[in-house]
Amino acid sequence: MGGRHRTDELDDGYGSYGAPSRRRRSGRSKVLVPLAGSVALAVLLGVAAFVIINRDQEGCSGDEVALRVTASPDIQPAVARIADRFNKAGHDVDGKCATVKVTKAASATVAAGLSGSGGKVGAMDLWIPDSSLWVTGARAKNPDVPAPGASVAQSPVVMVASGSMVPNLKKAFGDASWSGMISATNAANVDGPGRKVRVLALDPSLNAAGLGALLAASGVATAAGIGQEQLVGAMKTLSGSTVKDQEALLASLGVKGRRTPLGISSEQGVWAFNTGKKPEVPAVPLYPAEGTFNLDYPVVVTAKDAEVRKAAAEFTEELGTDAARKDLQDLGFRTPDGKGGATISEADGFQAEAPQALDMPDAKTVARMSQSWSRMNLGTRLVTLLDVSGTMALPVNAAGMTRMQAIGRIAIEGMKLFPASSEMGLWEFSTHLDGQGVDYREVVSVGPLTETVDGMLRRDLLNQKLATVQAKATGDTGLNDSLAAAYKMMKDGYQSDKINTILIMTDGAGNDDPDGGMSNQEIVQFLKKEFDPEKPVSIILIAFGPEAAKGKRQMDALAKATNGDAYIAKDILEIRKFFLDGMARRLCSPHC
Repeated sequence: MGGRHRTDELDDGYGSYGAPSRRRRSGRSKVLVPLAGSVALAVLLGVAAFVIINRDQEGCSGDEVALRVTASPDIQPAVARIADRFNKAGHDVDGKCATVKVTKAASATVAAGLSGSGGKVGAMDLWIPDSSLWVTGARAKNPDVPAPGASVAQSPVVMVASGSMVPNLKKAFGDASWSGMISATNAANVDGPGRKVRVLALDPSLNAAGLGALLAASGVATAAGIGQEQLVGAMKTLSGSTVKDQEALLASLGVKGRRTPLGISSEQGVWAFNTGKKPEVPAVPLYPAEGTFNLDYPVVVTAKDAEVRKAAAEFTEELGTDAARKDLQDLGFRTPDGKGGATISEADGFQAEAPQALDMPDAKTVARMSQSWSRMNLGTRLVTLLDVSGTMALPVNAAGMTRMQAIGRIAIEGMKLFPASSEMGLWEFSTHLDGQGVDYREVVSVGPLTETVDGMLRRDLLNQKLATVQAKATGDTGLNDSLAAAYKMMKDGYQSDKINTILIMTDGAGNDDPDGGMSNQEIVQFLKKEFDPEKPVSIILIAFGPEAAKGKRQMDALAKATNGDAYIAKDILEIRKFFLDGMARRLCSPHC
C-alpha cells in the first residue's frame, strides 16, 4: 500500500460498503437498480398518502356510525350543507367515522307521529323542528318524547305584506301589532279595520308561525283586557282565511282586491320567497309593536344507541360553530342570539336588530290554544226553529218593522258567520202548522249549505225563506212540542265531527199551546234525559221583542239543560255578539 490512506473506509461516519467486485454483471442488474428505486418511491408515497388521509380523518377507521337527521324543510338545506362539511372533515366516535345524512319532513307531521296521534315517523336519530312548540305539544301527549335541546337558529314570526301595499295598510291598520290584527279580524266589529284589511293566516295545526301568531295575539289580548268575544271573533275570522302553505300565502299578497291583504310568516320565509321566487314586488316583513315569538329550531336527540348519541353530540356541537352559523345566516336565518347576516338587510325592509321576544308559553297554554283552534274549526250542523206565531206580526218600531221581519234579519245576519262547509236547516213553529196537533213544519231540510235544493243552493234558499217568512195570524206558540221533535231529529242524526246545535228564534213569549202538549217542566226534564255528553246537542235561544224578558227564566232552563245559552236581543246588530258567544261555548263544550 506504501502509506496510501483508504478514504472509502469512512463516509460521513458510516462504514464502507466495500470495494466493488471486478466481475461485471450482465445488463440485467442495470434494470434492477432503478426498479428498486421506483418501488421505494412508491412505498414512500403510499405511506405519505396514508398519513395525509389519516390526518384528514382525524384517526377514524373505515367503520361508520350513521346519524340520521330529520329537519324542518326550511332549514334542511342549511343543515345539509353543514353535514356535508362535517362528513368531509371526519369525526371520530369510538374509533369509527361519524356520517350524517339529512332528510326533510314537516314538523307537524313528525310531532304527530312522536306523540302517537299521527302516522309513523321515519327512521330518525336527531330531529330539528322549526319550533319547540311542536316538542311541547308532543310531550304533553307522550312524556317519552325527548325534551328540546340547544337552539340551532332563530326566525321571528312577523306580519307580511306586498311592498306596494304597505302604505295602504298603514292608513287602514296603523303600525303592525297583534292588537291591530285582532281588531281587523274581529267578526263582531263590522265597521272596524276589517273592512279595508284582509288578514291571511297560516293554519296553526300545521304551521308553527301560524300557531305562534295565534299565541302572541291571544297573550296580547289577555294582557290588554280584550274580551273573550273579540278573541273568538278573531279566531272565527282567521279560521275562514287560513292558508296551509306559507309560499302560497306570500304569493297571494300581491293580488289586488277590495281589501288589502296582510299575512303571517316567518322572517326567513319572507327572505326565501323574495330570493327564490323573485316577485316583481317583494314581500316586506312587518314587526309587531308588542314583540313576537321566535321559531327556535331546537335539537331533539331521539337516538337510543350510545354510539349514535355520541355522533349526535358531535354534530350538535358542529351546528354551533361559526362556520355553521354563517351558513344559516346566508340562508336568511338569525343566530340563536338574534343576529342576522348580510341577507337580513334593512334596504330590503328587514330589521337588523332582533325584535323583542315574547316569553314562550307553557305546555298547558299551548295545548289549550291548539284545542281551541281545533274546536273552533269543527264543522257546524244546525237547525233553526223560527217562531211564526201571531204575535210575530206585531210592529217593533215606528217604521212598522214587525217582530217577524226583525227576527228574519237577525237570522240572516247570524248565518253570515258560518262557513260554506256548515250544514243547516230551517223549521217553523206555531200551532197546527202541519195538520192538527203538529206544531212544526220543515221548511228547509238540514244539509250542506253548498248543496242544491229545489234548484237553489241551500244557503240562498235559507236566506230567501228567512226574508219572506210570514207570521200565522191565528197561530199560538207551540214551542215545547216542536223543540222535542227537533231535538230527537238532531240527536238521531248526530255528527261527531261537527258542533250540533238547535237555534231557537222567538219573540220570547214562551210556550202557549191551548191544545195541551208538553208543559214547561216536562220539556226541561225531557231535555235533561236526552242530553248525552258524548253526543252533545246544545240549544241556543235568541229572543227579540218587548215580552222577551218575561220568558227569560224558562229560556235559561231550556238552554241550561243542554249546556247551551239564552239571549235577549235589544238591537239587530247584537246578533253577531250572541252568535260569537255561542261559538265560544264550543271551546268548553260539553262541560261549560
